[in-house]
Amino acid sequence: MTGFLSDLHVKAFINETWLERYGYPIQQDNLLFLWSITVSIFGIGGILGSAGSRYLTVKYGKKKCLLGNNLLMIVAASLLGCSKVAQSFEMILIGRFMCGISAGLSAPLHHQYVGEISPKKLRGFANSTSSFFWSLGKAIGQISGQRELLGTPSLWPVLMAACGFPALVQLVTLPFFPESPPYLLMRKEDQEGCKKAIRQLWGEGHHQAEIDDIMKEKAAMKNTKILSVLELVKEPAFRWQLYMLVILTSTIQLCGINAIYFYTFEVLQAAGFDEKMVYYMTLSLGLSELVAALVCSSIIERLGRKVLLRGGYWIMGSLLACITVTLSLQDWYFWMPYCSLCLIILFAVVFAVGPGGATVSTRAEIFTLSCRPPAFVISAVLNCLGMFVIGTTFPFIVEGLKHFCFLISMGVLFTSGLIIHLFLPETKGKSIMEITEEFNKLNFKNKHVPTAPNHVREDSTFCTRL
Repeated sequence: MTGFLSDLHVKAFINETWLERYGYPIQQDNLLFLWSITVSIFGIGGILGSAGSRYLTVKYGKKKCLLGNNLLMIVAASLLGCSKVAQSFEMILIGRFMCGISAGLSAPLHHQYVGEISPKKLRGFANSTSSFFWSLGKAIGQISGQRELLGTPSLWPVLMAACGFPALVQLVTLPFFPESPPYLLMRKEDQEGCKKAIRQLWGEGHHQAEIDDIMKEKAAMKNTKILSVLELVKEPAFRWQLYMLVILTSTIQLCGINAIYFYTFEVLQAAGFDEKMVYYMTLSLGLSELVAALVCSSIIERLGRKVLLRGGYWIMGSLLACITVTLSLQDWYFWMPYCSLCLIILFAVVFAVGPGGATVSTRAEIFTLSCRPPAFVISAVLNCLGMFVIGTTFPFIVEGLKHFCFLISMGVLFTSGLIIHLFLPETKGKSIMEITEEFNKLNFKNKHVPTAPNHVREDSTFCTRL
């Protein structure tokens, strides 16, 4: 949840609370059940939050939904932080459930809002920053969870409640930002508000080319109607976009990054490091991923999304093959665990540089505004469902296959890389309608689809504050 040490403290807190209430310690099976519910209820909340994101987005807009979601996260953090004082592990369950709802809402809302307020020349960079902040949050959690800081029996509630701080920051700062320009123009029919928002976000300058792109997308929508999830699934014009969405989301869950984090502790122990040192050395994995995510943000507009996805998948698959070999031989040679550790860190780096950031950007760019909310509902539900299923089955897979579980992920990565290479069009520097026209060649392979005129002028000047 927030770190190995804090997880142990939460289990001890459940046992202590049970003993104080009923006069006898909780049975191990009941403790395991309560702990599994505490972990998995986050995913259940995430599914519910994701499922409701389309309705809320269409009705209230991204900005208002994000503000309301911040309030929900602050309430959840308060419950988590006060659970020890109130001697109630039920507050942890409720807080985790509310955190899941908030996370399920914020993921699609954040990606849509950031993608829509960004000019297309910086859209990939803006979207990829979310992976950097995920890695940053993970690294801060690992550092804060050390026993010298918040990973103590008395301070672990503070660590669990820390999720409320970013929500508070966004709650205070977000009102100074406008609603997304496409939403204002296409849903609210507010052309002046759209232009004002663009000037506020990108600075004074000639932005008619960007406005033309939005108008072109608006003209392609039928009565500016936002599709439902069922309508999107049935719509043949977005069939290949959905295929790509499912592949990208599933690959993130099945690529083996969870298994990598699981085996880091074991590899370091096999190398003979002291257990206290192992906790500090595992930070290298999180910090490496953080630096790599920053690199991704700086190169995604140069290399493009397709290159980072395809190359990242194939390199990660090759690294998993090498990791499987070194783990098989780590008892034969004293230096083999060190090779395994280097490969594990390299795997995390490649994941963050390539698929970690490019997946987020690609998912936001391959759908028009009319189907973006339901598409993100599908993506978020698949992601939360995948986290729940993998969280419950992964320990059994590892128990049965040991390090050979990487072979499953290796097959997924090579297959996904081939599909991306063959069917995903490059989205770098293209408008949403240009990307849609590329997909129309797949969606209507045997039919003639007229190409809409491109209103983007090459001599347009570009100015931005981002």
